[in-house]
Amino acid sequence: MARRLPPLRALEIFEAVCRHGGVARAAEDLGVSPGAVSQQLRLLEDHVGRPLFRRSGRKLELTEAGKPYFEMIFEGFERLRDAQKLLEQRGDITGLSVSALPSLMLKWLAPRVYGWQQSRAFIDLRLEGHHREDGLEAGTVDFRLTYGPRVTLHRHSAELFVDRVVPVASPKLAVGPLSAAAIARLPLIHIDWRPDHQNGPAWTDWFRAAGLAAAPPAPERLYSLSSVALAAAIAGEGVALGQRSFIADDLASGRLVALSALELVLPVPYFVAWTDASIRKPGARDFLDWLLREASHFR
Repeated sequence: MARRLPPLRALEIFEAVCRHGGVARAAEDLGVSPGAVSQQLRLLEDHVGRPLFRRSGRKLELTEAGKPYFEMIFEGFERLRDAQKLLEQRGDITGLSVSALPSLMLKWLAPRVYGWQQSRAFIDLRLEGHHREDGLEAGTVDFRLTYGPRVTLHRHSAELFVDRVVPVASPKLAVGPLSAAAIARLPLIHIDWRPDHQNGPAWTDWFRAAGLAAAPPAPERLYSLSSVALAAAIAGEGVALGQRSFIADDLASGRLVALSALELVLPVPYFVAWTDASIRKPGARDFLDWLLREASHFR
C-alpha cells in the first residue's frame, strides 16, 4: 500500500522555497516566519524518509531526489493556481490572458508590459507563467509565449527572437572582462531545462568556444529555472550563463555585470502563439503588434 501523502501545507512551503530559491523569500511570499518554513521542510523530509536539500549554512540546494520531486510538485500547484484563475476569469470578456514560460514571463515580459497596459486601462491583462502548452485550444489563454518545437502544437504563431547567453555575475563576486581561465576558477551555476525543453548552451560549450584547453570544472549549483539561477548570480553565489533578454534590466541597474564579450546563440527561437478566437478579442491585435515590436530589439 502506498504511503499517505504529506501534509498539503508542507508541500506548499517546499514548492515556494524551491520556486523562490530560499527560505526568506518563500516566507515573505506566504506570510509566515522563516522558522515556520524550516519546520515544515523538516516535517516533509521526515515524512518522505530522505533529505530533499543539501544545507550549507543558510544555503539550500536540492538533492538528486529533491529535483524531480520539486518538478512534479511545482506542476501540481500550477494546476491548482490555474483552476482558481479559471473560476475568476469566467464571464470576463474584456480581458486578455497571456501565459509564458516562467522565466520568460518574469524576466522579459512582465517588466515591459506594464507600459503597454497603462494606456489601455479598459483591458484587464492577466499574466501566468508555466510550462504547459494546453491553454489556447481550451480557451483559457489568449496568447502563449513558448520556446522551440513546442510551438507546432499551436495553429497560429510568430517568431519573437533567438536569444544569446553571456557569463554574468554580481559585481560583488567579480567584474569583467575576465579570461575563460579566470571565469573557470569562479563558482559556476548551471541551468537544466530538461525534460520540458532542450537545453541551451552549457558551460562546456562556452569554455570550448572560448578556447579553454583544460576541461572546465563541474557547476557547483544546478537550477531548472533560469530566473532562479539569475537570482543566485545576483546574490553573489556564482557565475551564470544569462540570456540577453533576461538580463537586460539587471545589467542596466548594475545588479549583474557581463564577465566576457563572448556570446553563444540558443539553438531555437522564442515564439508567440494565438488562436482565431483570441486574436478577435478587444486589444488582442494591438497587444500582438506591441509584443513583436518589443521582441525586435533582441533580434
